[in-house]
Amino acid sequence: MATDSYAIELRNITKTFGKVVANKGIHLKLRKGEILSLLGENGSGKTTLMNMLSGIYKPDEGQIIVDGQEVSIQSPEDAKRLGIGMVHQHFKLVDVFSAADNILMGDENAGMLLRRNRYEKIEQIAKRFGFEIDPKKKVCNMSVSEKQTIEIIKVLYYGAKTIILDEPTAVLTVQEIAKLFRILRKMKEQGHSIIIITHKLNEVMDISDRVMIMRKGEYIDTVLAGETNEQQLTELMVGRKVSLDIARPVVEHTKPLLEIRDLTIRNDEGAVAIDKINFYIRGGEILGVAGIAGCGQKELCEAIAGLRPIESGMMIHKGDNIVGLSPQAIIEKGIAMSFIPEDRLGMGLAPSLSITDNMLLKRYQKTGKPHSPFVDRKAGRQFAQQVIDELQVVTPSTETPVRLLSGGNVQKVLLGREIATGPNVIVTAYPVRGLDVNSSYAIYDILNKQKQDGVGILFVGEDLDVMMALCDKIMVICHGRLMGVVHAHKVTKEELGLMMTGAMDISELNGKTAGIAKDSNIQEGGEENA
Repeated sequence: MATDSYAIELRNITKTFGKVVANKGIHLKLRKGEILSLLGENGSGKTTLMNMLSGIYKPDEGQIIVDGQEVSIQSPEDAKRLGIGMVHQHFKLVDVFSAADNILMGDENAGMLLRRNRYEKIEQIAKRFGFEIDPKKKVCNMSVSEKQTIEIIKVLYYGAKTIILDEPTAVLTVQEIAKLFRILRKMKEQGHSIIIITHKLNEVMDISDRVMIMRKGEYIDTVLAGETNEQQLTELMVGRKVSLDIARPVVEHTKPLLEIRDLTIRNDEGAVAIDKINFYIRGGEILGVAGIAGCGQKELCEAIAGLRPIESGMMIHKGDNIVGLSPQAIIEKGIAMSFIPEDRLGMGLAPSLSITDNMLLKRYQKTGKPHSPFVDRKAGRQFAQQVIDELQVVTPSTETPVRLLSGGNVQKVLLGREIATGPNVIVTAYPVRGLDVNSSYAIYDILNKQKQDGVGILFVGEDLDVMMALCDKIMVICHGRLMGVVHAHKVTKEELGLMMTGAMDISELNGKTAGIAKDSNIQEGGEENA
């Protein structure tokens, strides 16, 4: 194929950070009007490679070819001028600004006339590609999918013909993903070239024309999506065979470890985040929580862990209401709880401390010497090394600051620390977010082992395929209200998506499926959790 038929070519790209080689001799070819998925394990160098294409990093070696011409990309502004735009996983928007103002505030050439007509301008772009957006709506009042729409329209507004999407479906519902993919196909039809970084193999097979695989900073292969399958892609990513079956061991039902009654919680702005929710956390059971991002999952997890005030309602353990108790007091009541928060570095770990010190934060009472301000760092190092070995954390040593680890390895450290303390209740929010397939399945195995040991697990997730395979039951929340609890193996993704958006409630589902779990948290007078 002629060179000028490619939108982008990367030749022999190498990038190092000190002694760490992030990319080594990478070659990439993106055709005009195609969707290319970029796959690889955590630390394989995918985001680093795309950051060089978008002007955030500069390569140490190699060539970047755009439309057949070698170019030098020294900054995001250079990338913008070359028609390259990147939509990052964490959006870069100003909450108090409208959609239109977020898009236009970087336009140095926008005069008063353009700004006066800014809403019409944005509506024209949205209509052209099939986006649904209110250009006057403030970002603070938007859903995650609406914010993502703004970011995509933003790069289109500035003339991007090559668009890079980093984990674009991470927090979208099934319906929102389908809508996004329709738009991406339309953009492709209009000549745009798209690179998608994702961990979801089913979506790779659905949306991609070709798939490029990286491993440990090196290029492995590029395959046609129509001539491969999920198993082959996994083997190329990992370098060996990996089973893609998620086990769901059957554990004999036990009495609830924790019963939540009429729980009402407010968010940081004072609005109701969780509205009179009722459910149980049973030992030997994984209860999934499905909902659009921002529907109260974060507040619910923090309240159960004793980290957020509860406005009303009860949390019952062995007949005692533990609402208002500190985390230490909850432990003394007999609930050994581990909380794995969504914010790994902000709440879960101390980023500037080493892996060893982060382990000691959880175990200092056990490792401290009696009547001494000193802790046993030898025991802490052994604990850290145990977690590193069991979860295959990629790190130079136990003394490496957590902030220097990749996102996936940070999550492994947090999960390993919490599970190793022997909890009987685990509250976990997005435990495999940012993890590659191999690491994700290792986490699923660990959670199933905890389940078999009688631990009760509240699993807040975003991948409905995973939740339906891993969880015993799934509790669906929409805008802080309980839409119902269903048996995971008797419900469809589409039904869950409709419940997550409020388009279907449990009574409507009752007429369509036998998948409703017979719980007292579903309807008045219902029988105890079956």
